[in-house]
Amino acid sequence: MPFQPSKWHFEIDQYLNPWLPAAPWKRVPYPVAHFLGHRPQPQRPLGNVAMVFWAFIGVFCAITIIEVLSHAIPSFQAHGSPIIIGSFGAAAVLEFYAIESPLAQPRNAVLGQVLSSIVGIAINKLFALGPVSRELTWLGGSLACACAVAVMALTGTVHPPAGATALLAVVDEGVAHLGWFLLPIIVLGCVLMQCVALLLNNIQRRFPIYWWTPAEVGRQKQQPANQQNHSDSEVDTGAKLQRTKTRHLEEGKVVTEEARLVIKRGRVLVPEDLYLTPEEKMFLEELSERL
Repeated sequence: MPFQPSKWHFEIDQYLNPWLPAAPWKRVPYPVAHFLGHRPQPQRPLGNVAMVFWAFIGVFCAITIIEVLSHAIPSFQAHGSPIIIGSFGAAAVLEFYAIESPLAQPRNAVLGQVLSSIVGIAINKLFALGPVSRELTWLGGSLACACAVAVMALTGTVHPPAGATALLAVVDEGVAHLGWFLLPIIVLGCVLMQCVALLLNNIQRRFPIYWWTPAEVGRQKQQPANQQNHSDSEVDTGAKLQRTKTRHLEEGKVVTEEARLVIKRGRVLVPEDLYLTPEEKMFLEELSERL
């Protein structure tokens, strides 16, 4: 078999999803489930003026709460923490305006920031061991941002503002001096922003679209292996992804048909040899519900 690194593909969800529990919406009271992003029916479209209004309120409230609490916590002040980490400004745009983007979902928004913070702090500590660490800050910042992107991509937690967090952890003196104390600062900011987003984004909109992934979780432990390759999960909207074969027998010969992607209401038929990311699956499922 030829050596083809360009065709290598790693999907961490293949290993994690079978071990994750299914969504507990049947056991959660609907008022609570509503503010956790669950909808029994597809969400109605909202005009952009209302979206801008709620984005304005959400960004203002989230940034204000993070700043006030950061200023009020004694340990933050003792470590000389800034009133807010700059990357939270970019995160607020995603969390309150582009809330349907996969980059804004909780897995990405929280884990992306945490993983990038760890990468940035670790590289900052590594470069600090050298005698000319100040002169190589530019190199450390580039390496931190690049490594953070690679880690987020491989773990399915890509969150653009987190790249800025990794960069700031190295090149910004006001952030770099915090060392590992930057991690609880980031975690607190992420949790506060998510709480505000869950409250305000679910008044007239829906957030999150999913908590971990739009693909199914946990079912591989319950259904036979020969059934796993032919169907993907049914999401809240009821849409279903199914694999279709593209070869058949015709007069005793195997005929290969041109691969087709078929979208019907509530169902999407995907060729067996076509790989779809979880985000692409979610988009097709939502599109099928609009037909």
